[in-house]
Amino acid sequence: MRKTLIAATAAATMLSALPAAAQEIAPFTGARVEALVGYDNLQDGGDGDSDGRDGVTYGALVGYDMQAGGLVVGVEGEATDSSLRARSRNNFVVGDSLRLDAGRDLYVGGRVGYAISPLAMIYAKGGYTNARIESRYTTTAGNVTSTVTNKDDLGGYRVGAGLEYNISPTAFVKGEYRYSHYGDLDGIDIDLDRHQLMAGVGFRF
Repeated sequence: MRKTLIAATAAATMLSALPAAAQEIAPFTGARVEALVGYDNLQDGGDGDSDGRDGVTYGALVGYDMQAGGLVVGVEGEATDSSLRARSRNNFVVGDSLRLDAGRDLYVGGRVGYAISPLAMIYAKGGYTNARIESRYTTTAGNVTSTVTNKDDLGGYRVGAGLEYNISPTAFVKGEYRYSHYGDLDGIDIDLDRHQLMAGVGFRF
């Protein structure tokens, strides 16, 4: 009986120490770098028939977090590129076409998170994004076809939410959804909305 009580006491002590030990080993604080890849979707806000709105986005992020109890506050900057090539037809007049090629995307912002366990954190984020979009608009009037091409750097805002999980004292993985909204293209009165589902792997220092 005595041995059973000693073993039970030792086990309870070890289990109660696990959260504190994990928190000490893998806190959500310090500088971090991440590699990102994910699904990219661009909506051009027009009323035409569209295809090719989807692509793959990829890039890198650097950031810094500070943790106080369960609360985590951080800043981050990101650079990504994309394979996205969106096309739409019959946007403003019958027979016209619009092609949008997504290029580099720069983002700077902050995030606020909460550690739901010693290893997992949920967070929300927001900030400024600047995307390079190359557009090609073609329309035909009679026998005359005209084409207008532009390369615009569009500023906008981004909001998102995600889950981060520590897989070692210095490494972590994450999943994130974010929405971005940009202003009108030069000479084309449309709004651009972007939806992305991202996966990342990172290291904290």
